[in-house]
Amino acid sequence: MQSNVVAGLETHARWRAELDRQLGALARFFADHELDGEADMARLRQLRERVATDRIVVAFVAEFSRGKSELINAIFFADVGRRILPATPGRTTMCPVELHHDGRQAPQLSLLPIETRTQGLSLSELRKRPEAWQQVPLDPSDAEALAQALQAVTRTQRVSVERAADLGLWNEEHPEDNPPRGDDGLVDVPAWRHAVINYPHPLLKRGLVVIDTPGLNAIGAEPELTLSLLPSAHATVFLLAADTGVTRSDLSVWREHLSGSSLERFVVLNKIDTLVDPLGSQEQLERQIASQCQETATTLGLPGSRVFPISARDALAARVAGDAAQLRRSRLPELEQALAAELMPRQREMIGRHVDETADLLRSATLRRLSDRRRQCAEQLLELRGLRGKSGAKLRMLLQRVDADALEFEGCTRKLAAVRSVQLRMLESLLAVLSGDTLRAEVAELQQALGNRPLALGARQAFTALCSRLRSLVAKAAGQMDEMRQMLEASSSRLNTEFGFAFNVPAAPSLSRFVQEFNSIESSYTQYLTVTQAWRMALPGFREQFRRMLLSRLRIAFESAAAEVELWSKAVAGPMDEQLRERRAGFLRRREALQRVESASGELEMRIAELELQDRQLDAQTDQLDRLLLQTQALAQLPAAPVDAERERTAA
Repeated sequence: MQSNVVAGLETHARWRAELDRQLGALARFFADHELDGEADMARLRQLRERVATDRIVVAFVAEFSRGKSELINAIFFADVGRRILPATPGRTTMCPVELHHDGRQAPQLSLLPIETRTQGLSLSELRKRPEAWQQVPLDPSDAEALAQALQAVTRTQRVSVERAADLGLWNEEHPEDNPPRGDDGLVDVPAWRHAVINYPHPLLKRGLVVIDTPGLNAIGAEPELTLSLLPSAHATVFLLAADTGVTRSDLSVWREHLSGSSLERFVVLNKIDTLVDPLGSQEQLERQIASQCQETATTLGLPGSRVFPISARDALAARVAGDAAQLRRSRLPELEQALAAELMPRQREMIGRHVDETADLLRSATLRRLSDRRRQCAEQLLELRGLRGKSGAKLRMLLQRVDADALEFEGCTRKLAAVRSVQLRMLESLLAVLSGDTLRAEVAELQQALGNRPLALGARQAFTALCSRLRSLVAKAAGQMDEMRQMLEASSSRLNTEFGFAFNVPAAPSLSRFVQEFNSIESSYTQYLTVTQAWRMALPGFREQFRRMLLSRLRIAFESAAAEVELWSKAVAGPMDEQLRERRAGFLRRREALQRVESASGELEMRIAELELQDRQLDAQTDQLDRLLLQTQALAQLPAAPVDAERERTAA
């Protein structure tokens, strides 16, 4: 029995595939008619890559033994006919597990040893180092062997308390979070820091990424989970036990890692089957479940509609057995319906907005090119029609006029070169503000302010000052970009007036979203610059990992801002170069046409007919462009159909 989430993902994947085909047709149109300007094609390539690589990330977060793995099995992998992820009583998944599909790699389980925590390298850096991981081949055709291989994520190792503290998994000041110490004085810690499962399941192939995160201590020990993986998830499912509700450790996970205002949070009260009392009535059970849901919603500050009581174990058993009645009793379809209604429409809306913006830019730029071609065609037609019945002397006079016009036109190249030179100087100055060297200097100033101590007095103030300086840099870049825009608009206006160009300066990109990005970084990273996190920051590996994570995220923001500025600059320069080439080619075509008419009396009418055909073709190209872009935008804005696969199958 297919879940609503699965049905929604399949529909979303088909929509993406159809949208990519439509964008491919648009790219072929531009290439076939020599309308493929560099900046416009870069935009189209970026859009196609965004559509092709679109991912829907669902993170499952909870303390140990809340049933995350069982819920993942029930929602996504019941079609295998058995449990894939380990889901047995007690501690099962001991490290964060990421499930995805990468067709460039063989199916495998990649395990990152826990010892890498002390090296100070972030997960994003270690992903680029295959030698740091242990690889376990997976056979997708053998469910039993697959399940056995995935048991590796439950593995632990016994270490001393000192070693556990080095790894960030033991804190004397918070003994309630520490693993139990055995009679030998040793403690169990996860064998792995992170696990990545590359598995060719149909859903994973269609862009689903599932993240399974085990426990408060594991989340807190890995800053990249808190600062990158969890914030990037499109939905976060937080699991609680129905019989206990929100425990102290549950509340710590929620407050420290999930208490943002995102609408993508869903809370699950799992294991409602444990509330069944043989001596109680069904009405009493319903009242107890409703009470737990209301109390949970109040404690977490969520609307009651975001709390879902379920039994993941019963749901998985029902799906494997094909028992629709038991599946309804498990209440899983209600959660799946909410996930499906939230995830796919929001993703589709984001992609659709990007498609709409790109289509408008492409339409504007391409219509300018076609309009310039039509204007040149009309000028040639007017000129050639005026030659009907004229003498050879008149033809020679027109040839001389074309040569004179071409020579005069070449004067614009010097002025255009001067504009481009000023543009490049201003661009270089602007990009220097957003360069990696500038960023490294700012981060170095933060390190100097903090000194050698992990939590120097005023660490938060120093970090806040860094974020303030970065926002000022973006504001400075925005100011320089506005000066550059004003210069280009004034220069374009003069060139248009003097030489009949149709230069148009597109709107400059807004850099405000990067200011918001720095606000987000400041908000999330300051949680590690508090007294409660002092013991973690005292760990050399953790401190270095934190620094690398911060620098990496800031670098991404700076590079993205610089890339947008460069793309905008190309969008200005590209049409200038294209119109210059088109104008030169137009003079050449005019001269060739007059020479052909001069040498053969029948050439005049033939050339007029060719230009009339070209004019009709330009009209047809304009119509085809509008049709393709409207079809693309209509497909991008097509709303997703409501997904209710379970009811459909039950009705059938």
